[in-house]
Amino acid sequence: MNEHIVKSFEEELNQLAAEVVRMGGLAEAQVQEAIGAFSRRDVPLAQAIVGRDEKLDALEADIERSAIRLIALRQPMANDLRRAMAAMKIAMNLERCGDLAKNIAKRTQILAESDPAGPVTRSIERMGKLVAARLKEVLDAYTASEVDRAVAVWTRDTEVDEHYESLFRELLTYMMGDPRMITPGAHLLFVAKNLERIGDHATNIAEIVHYEITGREIVSERPKMDALTQ
Repeated sequence: MNEHIVKSFEEELNQLAAEVVRMGGLAEAQVQEAIGAFSRRDVPLAQAIVGRDEKLDALEADIERSAIRLIALRQPMANDLRRAMAAMKIAMNLERCGDLAKNIAKRTQILAESDPAGPVTRSIERMGKLVAARLKEVLDAYTASEVDRAVAVWTRDTEVDEHYESLFRELLTYMMGDPRMITPGAHLLFVAKNLERIGDHATNIAEIVHYEITGREIVSERPKMDALTQ
């Protein structure tokens, strides 16, 4: 193959990966700010998060179009094909993380009117920080092409589940003990569930990174605990 064509193809793959990294940074910021807005019941910030979600949607669509075009025109094989497919799949997961951050922001606006920050809020904030850290770590693994870091995120999937399980029990106790807690408690449960799902997307990304680098799927069963809500 012509050296110029090879170089151009490599540049296209690198540009695609750079766009995923850029989208990852935006998704990570959305998640972190959604957690901060929830913790402080910051309505203006929550509204800004909802408004910024369209940018992630547009980036995901751009990355998908670029990856499909690259595959169709260049017909990559082996590692190059995996890189293109990984970019597209990671972008899909990041777009979902953005949607979930937006959902948290919407719940925050409702909770700001009816539920003061309390012990449950602090528990959810701790869970949020854990989820945000896992998302950052797996995106760093993708950027640096470090499979061990991606696998480390994958193996710790149960940490988020354990936090969600604990919060689920805590909120049920509050809701059963005080009928006034039922409505805000339901919104708090949705916030916690959205965080748990962001954790799942971080695990998905870890699996994609592993496959992109090694060409092999993680054959072990994904670590999961038997949650009450399953």
